[in-house]
Amino acid sequence: MSLLEVHGLNAYYGDSHILFDVALEVAEHEVVALLGRNGAGKSTTLKSLMGVVTPRTGSVKLDGMEIAGSKSHVIAQAGMQLVHEERRIFGSLNVEENLVLAGHTAPNRWPLSRIYEMFPRLRERRSSRGTDLSGGEQQMLAIARALVRDPRIVLLDEPFEGLAPILVHELLATCRNLAEAGQTIIVVEQNISAAMSLADRAYIINNGHIVESLTAQQMRDNPDVLHRHLGV
Repeated sequence: MSLLEVHGLNAYYGDSHILFDVALEVAEHEVVALLGRNGAGKSTTLKSLMGVVTPRTGSVKLDGMEIAGSKSHVIAQAGMQLVHEERRIFGSLNVEENLVLAGHTAPNRWPLSRIYEMFPRLRERRSSRGTDLSGGEQQMLAIARALVRDPRIVLLDEPFEGLAPILVHELLATCRNLAEAGQTIIVVEQNISAAMSLADRAYIINNGHIVESLTAQQMRDNPDVLHRHLGV
């Protein structure tokens, strides 16, 4: 049994049908990329898994427990964390206050020393307010807030978007360290090379439909697949 099993997921925004019978599986300790053009349904998939968008129909099982239709806080308690594209840190709180607040209700929260070991820059900036952080530092904090809750699976929505190449390289190294330590991750990312350097497998979504499921090696061996679906 996979850690995450999704079958027949359908999601709507009002009357607009966005996801069509989406099915995917993620094994424990696996990194899976969800790739697609803008508007293909990538972020909606993550939000539907996390309960930010309530699926109309379908099944989402986390370690065998049905979570489809549950509230986000219930899904978070079950062990899933979503790092939103907009980061959603508390700008009026400092770095350490953001982390402490995020871990407050976690059954098994990471000690701050572990977070600071993984993100040395956050240790340096621990007294700085969220609004005073750079974009890269805010993204580090957003990921750290998810990790402090010791999640079974982390959903990363466009973690490298808008960041300078040197920061992308730094965050990518951190994500690789997480993966090597056994953290299960689903990553949505427009930077295909970054995503595929991290992922074991990839799903390609187009107009709300999963159209391909490939290993990272198959993606490298068949560049025409990327060109056909993603235009790269």
